[in-house]
Amino acid sequence: MPTMKTVSRIVAITTLTVALSAAPTDGLHGQTATFEHARHAGFFPECTTCHGGISQEGQSIWPSPNTCAACHDGTNRQAITFEPREGPRPTNLKFTHPVHSFVLEQCRLCHVESEEVGDRMQVQRAVISRCLACHGLEGEHPSLEDNSCTLCHLPLSEATQLSPESVAGFPRPTSHEEQGFTQGGHGALAAVPGEEPGAFTIAASCATCHARNQCITCHVNAPELGPIQALEEDNRALSLGGAPQMPESHSLVNWDQRHSAEASKSSVSCATCHTKESCLTCHTGNGPQPVRALPSGGPGRGAGVQLTRTPPASHTWEFRDRHGSDAATRPVSCETCHVRETCLTCHRPDASAAGDYHPAGFLTRHPSSAWSREADCSDCHNPAQFCQDCHKQAGLVAGKFGGSGGRGYHDGFQAFLVGHGQAARQSLESCASCHVERDCTRCHAARGIGYGFNPHGPGFNADRLKKKNPTLCIACHGRTIP
Repeated sequence: MPTMKTVSRIVAITTLTVALSAAPTDGLHGQTATFEHARHAGFFPECTTCHGGISQEGQSIWPSPNTCAACHDGTNRQAITFEPREGPRPTNLKFTHPVHSFVLEQCRLCHVESEEVGDRMQVQRAVISRCLACHGLEGEHPSLEDNSCTLCHLPLSEATQLSPESVAGFPRPTSHEEQGFTQGGHGALAAVPGEEPGAFTIAASCATCHARNQCITCHVNAPELGPIQALEEDNRALSLGGAPQMPESHSLVNWDQRHSAEASKSSVSCATCHTKESCLTCHTGNGPQPVRALPSGGPGRGAGVQLTRTPPASHTWEFRDRHGSDAATRPVSCETCHVRETCLTCHRPDASAAGDYHPAGFLTRHPSSAWSREADCSDCHNPAQFCQDCHKQAGLVAGKFGGSGGRGYHDGFQAFLVGHGQAARQSLESCASCHVERDCTRCHAARGIGYGFNPHGPGFNADRLKKKNPTLCIACHGRTIP
């Protein structure tokens, strides 16, 4: 019959194994096991009492279920079901006990943080500071040199037992918090020389946490980058997150108009986030050379930045009426976003074609708009043809003697002939829409059939005009200019 001391030892062993089997097993260091080792210190003079497989090759590191059932049979103690864990550990550690055989008899060196002898059962999964000290690494775990990761850790693709939640809980290295790391620093850290001259592969430390499909979430140019292609694919890495971040330069004033100069220097950096289709959201045709050099979207590439076409800051509400001078002096700038068909919606070579420049019903009020010079009609229309054709169809034609009588355009004011001089001096171009020079010289010419009516207003300086352009004088005065 077993003694009380023997039963107590069996109960303690059972409690230990059940607790350890239920403890989180994702291999995250510094986590205290749920079993209260210190409370049972008197029952276990050696760790191998329960964990015999640590020092005995081929043996399980857990007690057998029969050992637990010897006490927990449902009569003396509540019955329990204990199933020792089998298969690979859910961890990304390279650690194995046989490799560390030189410390197998001193478990506390790795699993107890305290230096006191009486604290030997204050057990943890592993004390990271002890691991680092033994391997000659100084500093806290996340702040170590990036190239030291592979000393203890497997690549993510080989740590197949880790869950996505465990991967998401990986500590972020201090180097990843440095300014500029996301924008370009991580690329310099990840790329190491490959076997072929000029080729690059991935740094082994990056493969500890990252996979190719995580990098593809940002990199449009992933197929062209050797370090990314050297990574394995693993969907668990997506739990680490990551999304494109806009560079500081893109926040500068008028960046949308200034970016072409930077892109022309080299489109390599642009290809990180932009596809050809992304830039063609704004650029017309095939785009300039830097745009044509960008990769097209497709499998194995990031989706790239999705742009929205917006007008430049210079295109204010009144720009539509005054853009002509800018277009004439800088047509290349316009060609970035516009094609000829865009302009022809307003600037029509065919007078019969419909346009959308004028609002509905504009025809009924266009005389006042043309007279007040709201816009320059001749920018789009040929007054000698376009205007006259319409006026003739409406019966608004010059009457006898060039509009001096009869039904015509100036019927709204019967005495218009008397005061037409002021209107002509204000906008002679409007007169030229219907009249030709001989209509005027019939009255104003000083020779031939003219009646000699003086067309010159008060303060007219004849000598000045004669010196500037005598041809104008000849039209009425002939060669005998006074």
